[in-house]
Amino acid sequence: MLNRIVSVLIVFFTVVSFAVPVFAEPVKTLSAGVSLNAQVPPALMGTWRVASVLKDTDSPANFKKSGVDVWNLSKSSDVITLSNPFTGATASISVKYVNKNTVRFSKEGNYDNQKLTDTVEITIEGDKFTGVNTLKLEDFEGGVAMKVRNATYVLRGEKISGTSVLGK
Repeated sequence: MLNRIVSVLIVFFTVVSFAVPVFAEPVKTLSAGVSLNAQVPPALMGTWRVASVLKDTDSPANFKKSGVDVWNLSKSSDVITLSNPFTGATASISVKYVNKNTVRFSKEGNYDNQKLTDTVEITIEGDKFTGVNTLKLEDFEGGVAMKVRNATYVLRGEKISGTSVLGK
């Protein structure tokens, strides 16, 4: 009788252990660090006249060959905003990389069924900068990217107003 009870319990626990699903949750880790926005050189803030020249594209009909814009870069707390007073466009930028006076940032915009990813890397020297702007324009249908167009521009910027790199 005892053997039979033990056998039933063994079978019961064996069945239960295979029948009950096990849900493993990933262990959450706490990470801390200094925001890249805090490392952006103050020289980046201010108003810039920015000239761009198309270097490469897979879709010449969609991207202009050259342009001149005005960028106003400002920082409030830990948020950096890029705005263009002529077009009225404003976006918070996401800083991806900072090394001394070289900064890489990006911004994304969704327009109808299109998404534009704009990635800029510039190196600031005095009241000027040089850099590259990479654009990726995606057309979506039903949440699926149907067409992707790319362009790369060479940038040259001159500070119009704002904090001077030279401290003048």
